[in-house]
Amino acid sequence: MTLEDSLVEKGNRAAQDLGTTRSAFTHDALRAALTKLKEHELERRHRVGYERHPVEPGEFDAWEDEQVWRD
Repeated sequence: MTLEDSLVEKGNRAAQDLGTTRSAFTHDALRAALTKLKEHELERRHRVGYERHPVEPGEFDAWEDEQVWRD
């Protein structure tokens, strides 16, 4: 894997600031990036689903009483 020297240096500084190793920092950063990609894909699929099957008027009316907080 080839990385820009400036990116490696920023990663090294971040790892040092966090009190961790370059390897651990890179591992966490890669895991976070992959999680973000998965979240974006799930959001895209969710959006497409609602575009294909929009909510119908009154579809969730039965749940309105459940959303009211009572004292």
